[in-house]
Amino acid sequence: MFATLRKWAEFVKLSHTVFALPFALAGMVVAARENRGWPGWRTFGLILLAMVCARTCAMAFNRIVDRKFDAANPRTATRHLPAGQISLFSAGALCLLAGAGLVGAAWLLNPLCFYLSPVALFFVCFYSLTKRFTSYTHVWLGLALALAPVGAWLAVKGQLGFVAAKATFGAGPLGRFVAEQGWTGILPIVLALAVVFWLIGFDIIYAIQDYEFDRTHGLHSLVVAWGPKNALTAALLAHGVMWLLLALFGLLAGFRLSYYVGLVLILGCLLFEHFLARKRSLNWVNNSFFRLNAVISAVFLAVTVTEVVFPGFRMRE
Repeated sequence: MFATLRKWAEFVKLSHTVFALPFALAGMVVAARENRGWPGWRTFGLILLAMVCARTCAMAFNRIVDRKFDAANPRTATRHLPAGQISLFSAGALCLLAGAGLVGAAWLLNPLCFYLSPVALFFVCFYSLTKRFTSYTHVWLGLALALAPVGAWLAVKGQLGFVAAKATFGAGPLGRFVAEQGWTGILPIVLALAVVFWLIGFDIIYAIQDYEFDRTHGLHSLVVAWGPKNALTAALLAHGVMWLLLALFGLLAGFRLSYYVGLVLILGCLLFEHFLARKRSLNWVNNSFFRLNAVISAVFLAVTVTEVVFPGFRMRE
């Protein structure tokens, strides 16, 4: 039983949920800040279920539509579908079941999440097809994962929340202004944009390892279009924009010292990631793509929760 569960978890790379999930949870606790950052176990469980189902559906769809390319690529030939470890029917059933799970979780959250759940499914699945016709496939992936913090915010509030609020406990000038003008709904948008640029940066780094295969098989990416060196420069610029957006998010939310300490750690991880990517050692992708980006998302969640639990101020609507 455990071997079977492990096989299916590896098939959809369940462990990689750590990339988007912390940003969704950060959006959740900031949205619920007037309740000390805890929206309730039911809401938390449904957001977690929606996230896992959305990503499982997207990954299963990706493995299905890319199975022929995976079989031809030496790096991916041992994946479950081309290797015959999982049948196409079973993969399709998992994809449909996970998609239904997302819609069901959204229905239990609130009407707006339910109505928008097909839109979310379209974005998370359509990404897998974009490499066939556009070099900006990385942007599509960024948009797909950027739905996580916006969706979590909507799950808690049922709306973006453009309603005037009162800021207390010594909010900074910008935080007070945002609250008084009723612009708190801009917070998940800024966070979503940060996720978009974060994904653009590290997906470019990940795509470099398939540069030769993609170029010879007619698959598109910025790495193929611009070459690895120029693409890495674009990735560095994207991560710079991402870091500035995270800083803006902290200013808008009225966060203080611990958040900006976290931003320094995130900046260090980003710079080290690009150092490894340019060094191109044998295990550079594993270090750069998986471990460092997992640390970045985990640090962001940790400092955001810290600021919510021990706030400099709270929003009261």
